[in-house]
Amino acid sequence: MSYNHITINERCCIVEYLNLGWSISKIAKELNRNKSSISREINRNIINGKYSAHIAQDNYQYRRTKCKPYGKQINSLLIDYIQDKLNNHWSPEQISGRIAIDIPSEKISFSTIYNWLYAGVLTKCSVDLLRRKGKSLKPKETRGKFNIGKIIKQRPKEVRKRLTVGHWELDTVVSSRGKSKACLSTFVERKTRLTKIKVMPNRKSSTFNKYCKLALKPLGSNFIKTLTVDRGKEFAGYEDLESTLNVDVYFADPYSSWQRGTNENTNGLIREFFPKKFDFSTITQDDVDIVENYLNNRPRKCLGYKTPLEAFNEEQAKCCT
Repeated sequence: MSYNHITINERCCIVEYLNLGWSISKIAKELNRNKSSISREINRNIINGKYSAHIAQDNYQYRRTKCKPYGKQINSLLIDYIQDKLNNHWSPEQISGRIAIDIPSEKISFSTIYNWLYAGVLTKCSVDLLRRKGKSLKPKETRGKFNIGKIIKQRPKEVRKRLTVGHWELDTVVSSRGKSKACLSTFVERKTRLTKIKVMPNRKSSTFNKYCKLALKPLGSNFIKTLTVDRGKEFAGYEDLESTLNVDVYFADPYSSWQRGTNENTNGLIREFFPKKFDFSTITQDDVDIVENYLNNRPRKCLGYKTPLEAFNEEQAKCCT
């Protein structure tokens, strides 16, 4: 919708018509304007009960000098920063929040970043960098059943409330059916969101236990307190983990992925790099380490836009003091 500002000639006409005693409706009709526009023009420029065309024009020109162009002004350094982070798989919301920390003099909303991306302002990026949404149904478990240990309702409240560090959610991300048995094992710390990823040749419980110990044991007992898993067959050897790592393993309820929401969300982030139907037998641990590094150095809104690595390092520093 366009709007033509009232001109100096129209303002002179308004003065003449007011002197003739015309009503606002009649003036508006004569000038082919909306009567609310004429009423607003008169009311905002009337002085001592009298409307002056020249004073109204001066006021108009002054207001125009104070007007700011619509939208965020484009700063080349800011553009470079945003493009760099998008290409490193940060979301617009993560970028917006982190700018307040890295570049305090700049302020930009994530919606502006989206607008710039769709408008082609960010020439070195494309919308393909945005995270894809949507989930498909998981195939039915066919690897048998086992007797689970502690249920999630027995887990301490401090774990659910993320009050302390050292509580991990575990899962696997599989290759496309029929391609290979290779998969990823994922480990996410609930409070700091620190992520560990290992590529495994298969989902056997003995294999999972091996890589779980490899991922978590170097962190030390202060940072491994509980493990929360689903009821997949790869966790059938949980008793070995409990004794070796000196932790409690808790099992989520069936079909209740939200009880391990941190891990499920992280798996979605990993799928940005390894989409559905990907064959994990084609990659090495070095490839996975690159993705792990990306995730641990992306700022998170829930952490006040700190990165998981920064948050975890802070917890380690507290433990050492």
